Order: sequence, then C-alpha cells, then structure tokens
Amino acid sequence: MAKEKTLFTCTACGGTSPRWLGKCPSCGAWNTLVETVAEAGPGKNRLSAPQYAGLAQAQAVMPLAAIEASDVARTPSGIDELDRVLGGGVVEGGVVLIGGDPGIGKSTLLLQALDALQRLGLPTLYVTGEESGAQVALRSRRLGLDHSQVNVLAEIQLEKILATIEATQPAVAVIDSIQTVYSDQLTSAPGSVAQVRECAAHLTRAAKATGVTIVLVGHVTKEGALAGPRVLEHMVDTVLYFEGDTHSQFRLVRAIKNRFGAVNEIGVFAMTEKGLKGVTNPSAIFLSQHSEPVPGSCVLVTLEGTRPMLVEIQALVDEGGPSPRRLSVGLDRDRLAMLLAVLHRHAGVACMDQDVFVNAVGGVRISEPAADLAVMLAITSSLRGKPLPKGFIAFGEVGLAGEVRPAPRGQERLKEAAKLGFSVAVVPKANAPKKPIEGLTIHAVERVDQAMEVVRGIG
Repeated sequence: MAKEKTLFTCTACGGTSPRWLGKCPSCGAWNTLVETVAEAGPGKNRLSAPQYAGLAQAQAVMPLAAIEASDVARTPSGIDELDRVLGGGVVEGGVVLIGGDPGIGKSTLLLQALDALQRLGLPTLYVTGEESGAQVALRSRRLGLDHSQVNVLAEIQLEKILATIEATQPAVAVIDSIQTVYSDQLTSAPGSVAQVRECAAHLTRAAKATGVTIVLVGHVTKEGALAGPRVLEHMVDTVLYFEGDTHSQFRLVRAIKNRFGAVNEIGVFAMTEKGLKGVTNPSAIFLSQHSEPVPGSCVLVTLEGTRPMLVEIQALVDEGGPSPRRLSVGLDRDRLAMLLAVLHRHAGVACMDQDVFVNAVGGVRISEPAADLAVMLAITSSLRGKPLPKGFIAFGEVGLAGEVRPAPRGQERLKEAAKLGFSVAVVPKANAPKKPIEGLTIHAVERVDQAMEVVRGIG
C-alpha cells in the first residue's frame, strides 16, 4: 500500500504547500491553507483519494433511456413529522446531515427515531462522541425509553467506528457528532476542516458500499451555518436544519437539501417531558389568538415544501426619529425596505418618517416572496390603526412596478384557509379559482392599489 503524506491545500486557488503557512505561496491569500492527505509513490492519481474511491469502479457509458429507473425504497422512522421532512422515511445507503443550535433537540429526536426503528425490528447503532454511554442511557430514561434495545458505542476514532458498523451491520447508524470524529490518517485535531472532510467522506463511502443509512449530527457556527467545510453538505444526500428558539417549546426541522424528497419541507415538533412530539396542525402555533381583530395583523398562507401553512404577520408602525428603523424578524429585511418603497410609490402609503417593525409569529422563517402582499397590508393596517376584517387572509408577490404576481399552488393555499375557517381572501388574479370555494369570498387583484381599495371596501 502506498505511503500517505500530509499536504496543505489552499481553499482559494487549490495550490499546495508541504507545510502550513499563514499566506498562500501561490495566490497570496491569508489563512486559506488546510491540511489534506495526498497519496505518495507511483500510481498517484485523483481517484486514489478516499472521497473518490467510489468513482473508480464506474459503470459503462449508457444512454439515459437504457438505464432502468426504479423508485427508492423508504423505511418509515416511526415519527411522522421526521418522515415528512425526509421524503417518506429513511433510504437504504442514504447519508443525512442534521444541524442545529446546542440543546435544541437533535440528539433527543434521533434517539427517539432509533428506538422506533429498533422496535420495528431494524438493527440500529448510536455512536456518541460527546457523551458517555451512561449519559445516553440517562437521557433514554427521561424520554421514557426504559427498555430500549438501541446499541450504543462511545467512540471518536473513525477506524473503530467503521469496523463496528461492518461487524454489527445496523440498518441505521447515527454519528453524534461528525466534529468529534477523527482519523489516524491525519495529525490535525478533531473538528478541523481536514478531519471533518475526510471522516465524512469515509462514512459516506461506507454507507454507499454497505447500504447502511448513516445520520451525521453537525455543529453550527454562531451565524447559524453548519460548521466545517462546505463540501460536507455536497457529500451527503439530505441536509436538515433544526430551527426555533430554545426558550420555546416548538421546534422546526427544515430540509435544505434532499436527493430523495422535496426541498424546504418542514416538520413541526413540540418539546415535552417525554421528548419531541409531532404537531399535526402547525398552523395553530403560528396564529395568535385574538378575541377581536387588531391593527397590524394579517394572516398569510405560505407554502413550506408540500404543506400549506397559515402564519400571522404582525406589523408595528410608530413615529421614528431622524433615521427611522426598519426591523424584521422571520422575514428578509432588505425586502421589507423594497416593499415600503413600492407601498409609497404605487399605493400612496408613506412611512418615510415612521419606524416599521415586522414579525412572523411563532419563530418561523419565511423566505418566499408570496408573503409580500400580507406584509404590506399589515403595515397599512398598523399605520392607519384599522384592523383587517375577521377571517381575512392574503398572499401574493409584489413587483417594483406595483403588480401583484401569482404564487405557486394557489388553489391548495385557498383550500387550506377555507378548511381552517377563514372567510375572506385577497389574492393575485392569476390565483383566483375557476370554481368558488365554499365559505371563502375571494377578491382577485392585479395591483397593490387595487388590494388597498378592496381592504377599505370590506373593512
């Protein structure tokens, strides 16, 4: 076997150095050299690297029409909300990366899922690098899993973990966490860029070779992004993020990447004394319970993956100082500034000297532009001090020319609102249904000023 040696590779230009330097000798960038493993001796080539070993045995070139396509078999995890995010369940040989803030519930959810799979007759393995076996057992007691048969391994050395996976052949293995695992092939400490990349590559290759589903738990930075190299997210099949405030009982698991299901799908959980429980009607937690309509509140029907959800958008407009503030929680702040300009130019609603605060209730983050119309109506309602009608919902993207553009899957949004008892809707004209929806009065608009006129008329 060829001897391996350590090189330092620049993440900016790809240049190499035999030793670490503060400044890359090739491109002059600072602090960009990271430790890597290179194959020494004859026969050195790119495919000799561990992360490319799976490419060495490529199949013959074939046209797409000649390749047999089959549906991916899924095994339900026993937790409905987790299965929704995964696309229906765990996939044989799939690699899942899940990240989130400390203490938000990653280990709790995965331990519950492994116990459910074990009870279904599937062998499971929980590899912990941050806790001892006794601590994991103590958590399982708190979760009510007193007689759990999940196998636990307290280990951080990659070679021993791979040997255990090969010996026990679990159907699902959890590595908690990838930042604690290290390989003897590298001299750097666990958690370094090189260690995380190489360990993840070895585990991914093992999953594809053996058919074991591997779940990697990842740390996050203070900005909320997954710690470690970006290539980590490219290697795996599915990337999940835990969202939510640790001071709140509700948690959201969002799929950022999924090769086997819908992207941006979310699962909603409630943290209880017995662990995380799925929330069957998530719209209820994103709607404030007002006995009577209040100014500055508008309900939006948003789309998270395949699920329509109702979220309350709240706005507060108040007198500002020389430099009025624009603050949004759960919504894009730059888009809020754009909407205020459109509101002034095309609807005659001026907020130049006002502080504007916008919030999405429940801690949910909304990234789709279909929230534009609801945000503008909530701001106008707060500025004028007049509440929107009871049972009112709105959605639609707003352009710089003042037009209201359609939102995807508008029919499903309207049906979800009608099912939850809402009676009045302002939507883009292109989203107006051809057949009336029972119990729902729909006002179709093409421009922002039309939407404002409709609200005045029904207010």
